[in-house]
Amino acid sequence: MRLLLLACLVLAFAQPFTAKTNAFKSKKETVIYLDNSFSMQAKGNKGELLKRAIQDIIAHVPENENITLLTNNNVYKNVTIKSIKNDLLQLGGYAATPLTSQAAYLKSNTFFSNQKSSLKNLIYISDFQDSNQGFSIDKDSLKTNYFVQLQPVNNENIAIDSAFISSKTASEIQLSVLLKNTGKPLENLPVSLFNNDTLIAKTSVSIDKEASTTFTLPTNKIINGKISIDDASLQFDNSLFFNINNTEKVNVLAINEANDDFLKRIYTVSEFNYTSFALNQLNYNILEAQNLVVLNEINTIPNALIAALKQFTSQGGSLVVIPSSNITIDTYNNLLQSFQSTFIHFNKTEKRITTINYSHPLFNNGGVFEKQVSNFQYPKVNGFYNINSASLSSILKYEDGAPFLFQNKNTFVFTSALNKEHSNFKNSPLIVPTLYNIGKYSFKIPDLYYTIGKNNSFEVNTQLQQDAVLTLSNQTENMIPEQQLFNNKVLIKTSETPNTANIYSITNKTDVIKNVSYNYDRTESNLLYSNLSTTENINLNNSVAQVFDTIKSDSKINALWKWFVIFALAFLLTEMCILKYFK
Repeated sequence: MRLLLLACLVLAFAQPFTAKTNAFKSKKETVIYLDNSFSMQAKGNKGELLKRAIQDIIAHVPENENITLLTNNNVYKNVTIKSIKNDLLQLGGYAATPLTSQAAYLKSNTFFSNQKSSLKNLIYISDFQDSNQGFSIDKDSLKTNYFVQLQPVNNENIAIDSAFISSKTASEIQLSVLLKNTGKPLENLPVSLFNNDTLIAKTSVSIDKEASTTFTLPTNKIINGKISIDDASLQFDNSLFFNINNTEKVNVLAINEANDDFLKRIYTVSEFNYTSFALNQLNYNILEAQNLVVLNEINTIPNALIAALKQFTSQGGSLVVIPSSNITIDTYNNLLQSFQSTFIHFNKTEKRITTINYSHPLFNNGGVFEKQVSNFQYPKVNGFYNINSASLSSILKYEDGAPFLFQNKNTFVFTSALNKEHSNFKNSPLIVPTLYNIGKYSFKIPDLYYTIGKNNSFEVNTQLQQDAVLTLSNQTENMIPEQQLFNNKVLIKTSETPNTANIYSITNKTDVIKNVSYNYDRTESNLLYSNLSTTENINLNNSVAQVFDTIKSDSKINALWKWFVIFALAFLLTEMCILKYFK
């Protein structure tokens, strides 16, 4: 017994302990990714998923522990919870353009050091909304991945998916609204339409999976619109902003040595300011004010016109070239060389126009074709010009794949005359959508609304003084978007900004030119989630508290010396009892 007593005392003074191997690593690195996308607005057992996650992080991360925390749009590097507590509590804003799950994972890993001696923990907090994108985690012996999948109480949500103008007359506009539902069918869902803050129409719909409704608006009235529903789930998709501005007409100039009646029928006064001149009567001073110039079967292009057209296209103007069957090739090539193409020679051979490039911007927007047509009455030409081009985008092609109409930048070139002696293209149903959309393409009037996070562009018909800029602004925000100045217009491009859904005024100093609307992407409206149970190389949890308890347990060192002291005392008492009662 005495030997056991002595053995326990020796072991107690040796201070033995048990711990996981990682606990011996002196340096600890913790990176937390907190998903603040709109789907995290969904309600969990204890409130909104994002707000509850923030409270759990504050409650369970040691106050003075050094961590890196990132969201979709913010990074707090090498900080303590104590130092960023107020920032987290004010993190009520959701990210309009969230990272994909894979992108967020890869970005999070960039904040770890290359030191092999440190204990690395990645804590990934998200609802893991299903995006139909692959998500793979590589095995890393130096790092532990803790994934926390937060789950809402239910997956029900009703969203205003989109709005579009379904028809338009001289007096009325039909505005169609599409709604989507991921929950139970609803018999009576109110849908309201506002102009500024004034309610101008209200209706109700019955919705199962999808529903649509239509509002009638006057044609010649400016509408700063908002469509609104009342749904208790996600809030960001309960409103959709849109704008109907004064109708702007596209300026089109035709320079003719052939009949232009077909152009007059396409470029009507309701949407275009169409002007026509014979070549020998052209007023060069009006070129600068045009959006689109059509060269209609000119035999020889004068040098002065070539120079003027090069300047016109360099300033953002669009050009359509329709050659005659008897051109002076050198003059045409003098112009076309600016667009990396030239005519070679005229080939008097009949060809059919059989191929439509449905993916081209002229045809893939606006419902020109409901479906791809493979069997239609092919138009034909009796002769055409062979083309030499280093870079072109074919829009319509012959049966042998050669281009009938091609584009290079903002110039559109036909390779055949369109008069009835050489082609029946004027009688084809293709001519109207082709030339009409070229006209619309030449001046990008702002859409009904734009989606935040997409590459958006539109043009504003205005002239700016040197060093002047246009701004996008509303009651709370003012920003200068990317813009390019031309002679008679300004091209505006946006993507990440603005980042708040609303109506914005395009202003030149204090003058409001027009309004434009931005809305959040509706991808987050669909409350479907990924199943992570089969994902390898992760520790899957369903609460933030559970993760930090696990980390604390894994890094805990269990001292055993106390137990050996207790055993030593027990053996001592046992020996004393033996000596006393069994002497």
